[in-house]
Amino acid sequence: MTANPIKKTSPDYEVIIVGTGFGGMGAAIQLRRLGIDSILMIDREDDLGGTWHVNKYPGLAVDIASFTYSYSFEPNPNWTRLYARGPELKSYAAHVAEKYDLRRHMRFNSDVTNASFDESSNTWIVNLENRAPIRARMLILATGFLSQAHTPDIPGINDFRGKIIHTAQWDNDYDLDGKRAAVIGTGATAVQLIPQIAKQLSQLDVYQRTAIWVTPKVDGNIPKGVRKLFAAVPLAQKAARLVSSSILEVVMVAGVLYNKQLPALTSSMERICKSHMARAIKDPELREKLTPNYSFGCKRPTFSNNYYPTFTRKNVGLISDGIDRIEADAIVDNNGVRREIDTLILATGFDLWEKNFPAIRITGRKGIDLGKLWRNERFKSYQGISIPGFPNLFSLPSPYAYNGLSYFSTIEGQMKHMARCITAMRERQATTFEAKEIAMEKFVEKMKARVDDSVFKQGFCATSHSYYFNQHGEATLLRPTSTISGLWAQDHFPISDYTFR
Repeated sequence: MTANPIKKTSPDYEVIIVGTGFGGMGAAIQLRRLGIDSILMIDREDDLGGTWHVNKYPGLAVDIASFTYSYSFEPNPNWTRLYARGPELKSYAAHVAEKYDLRRHMRFNSDVTNASFDESSNTWIVNLENRAPIRARMLILATGFLSQAHTPDIPGINDFRGKIIHTAQWDNDYDLDGKRAAVIGTGATAVQLIPQIAKQLSQLDVYQRTAIWVTPKVDGNIPKGVRKLFAAVPLAQKAARLVSSSILEVVMVAGVLYNKQLPALTSSMERICKSHMARAIKDPELREKLTPNYSFGCKRPTFSNNYYPTFTRKNVGLISDGIDRIEADAIVDNNGVRREIDTLILATGFDLWEKNFPAIRITGRKGIDLGKLWRNERFKSYQGISIPGFPNLFSLPSPYAYNGLSYFSTIEGQMKHMARCITAMRERQATTFEAKEIAMEKFVEKMKARVDDSVFKQGFCATSHSYYFNQHGEATLLRPTSTISGLWAQDHFPISDYTFR
């Protein structure tokens, strides 16, 4: 009789990272700096880059200046535009992976279904679809803030017989020329997309639930001479980054988070947006439809010079009456007006709080389900990266994690936090770290108090339908501090806020 094999409890890897976008790559770079090389990076897609690999819709570009949207320790002197297009971001991601030797750690076309902490061995068991489970000492969730596409629950949407395209699943093989299309949604993605596709379509109907604040965009090509200067004198690009980041900090961050102290910033931005619209659109009725009825900053604003002019085209219509139903070849609005289409484009964003926090099922000590915990007992974390009850876990998309306007500020702050925590664990010769409940509660209370000064409490946000707010009505996505303050805190938090075993 053959004896039963001994169940393996030793880790296959020191760290597993779920996601190969900029967050996952930043985490891997920091681990390598700490001397950790036993790393597996898993991604459900067929290549690296995260959102910049998945998204391929027309007009895709960064919505903050390229100088700011990059790692501060890996500047790119070769940006061709002030606001880089999607393919350039994808190329930058590939460059980072090559320079820091990250590709050898990556495994693609691997869909993680769930992960659970095994208390008997102090390891994480990561389960993949159609593959054997993998164990790791530490688990890092780098699934991004916007990775689970949202399909609206509109009556009849499954009965539509034409082509349906979600912006996060763009079909570049589908020819839009001469088509009659409808775009549902007018968020930041739609602002980039609509002006591009309007030129191809015979008719474009834009269905708007919530208008968006749009500011002028100072964009253009970066001359070759400037790019050569940046390559030869890195300090010059650092100066450009500092200027760009400072402007964003004052206008987009300080004005939103310190609205109580600086209310004039918000009102000034609203006037700029309205003037920007008035220059492009002379029809007062159309301007009224496109003017948000909530305070600037309640929902992420965006930049564009061609969004407003697009609505003056003869082949473009704006519908703000809501959708009653979708039929096999048409959309019927709430006034009963039926508009025939052959293409339905969903610019409807992502299931942020329902399916993205977290993006996979995560089970901690004593069988605690992270998703249920957050949705049932409010969204909380320690420093936007750790959660009590989940040892050896860093969750990059967490409540109060997003620091500043550039995602790279968040990434680099979290890199600092990981380094400090892992170093402390090593110094104590421990095998696990876990944030203390009392430390998390103090941090969350501090964040809530700071939110009271922001536009989320001082302004009018009830009609914004903003993903900044979770289903409990709390603004828990952004860290309500300055970017510099957030970066400092991630490098100086009390190490006693963790338990090491």
